[in-house]
Amino acid sequence: MPNARKEIKIGGFIKLLLKFWPRVAIVLLARQQGIKDSPFGQLHDIFSGVERVDIVPYQPGSRGFAIILDRHTALYFNQNGDHFAYDGFEVGEYGGGDVTIFDNLPR
Repeated sequence: MPNARKEIKIGGFIKLLLKFWPRVAIVLLARQQGIKDSPFGQLHDIFSGVERVDIVPYQPGSRGFAIILDRHTALYFNQNGDHFAYDGFEVGEYGGGDVTIFDNLPR
């Protein structure tokens, strides 16, 4: 179960920012939620240029996975107890992922 977040009200000013300057609006909304130093801007800069995202198992038999960006950059995640932790990255040439990887998850 996700942690409860503080309920916030989105006023007219924030709605205007969301329409015309979404990055600024998200930073302000994150601050209202008590999230300081949000990496949203950096993440947006990285992912806005990505055209393809693939997800593949990290190693056969492991409980990890890799997120492959544009078939050239792999971000690795391994199971760490009840969650996954970032384990590093690699660059190279990668094949496609499995678009059905999440199809059988319980809802």
